[in-house]
Amino acid sequence: MAHLPSSKAREGFADTINRVAYGNERVVLRRRGKEVAAVVPIADLRLLEELEDRMDLVDARAALAETKKKGAKSLDGILKELGL
Repeated sequence: MAHLPSSKAREGFADTINRVAYGNERVVLRRRGKEVAAVVPIADLRLLEELEDRMDLVDARAALAETKKKGAKSLDGILKELGL
C-alpha cells in the first residue's frame, strides 16, 4: 500500500487515480504526517459496503430476536417514560 502526502496526490491527481483504477493499488493520503484518507479501487469499496450491510443484517436480526424474547414497547410508552 502506497502512502502519499496529500500535496503530492493533489499535484499528481490523475496519476494517483490511474494507479488505483488500473494498478489496483491502495493509496493512503497523509496530511502533516497523519493518515487522513485513502483512495481505493472501486471493487474494494464495494466489498467494504457489502461487509457493512452484512454486519447491519446481523445486528437487525439480533434486535428482532431480543424484541421477540422480551417484547416491545410502544412509541407512546417510550415517550411517556422519557417525559416527552
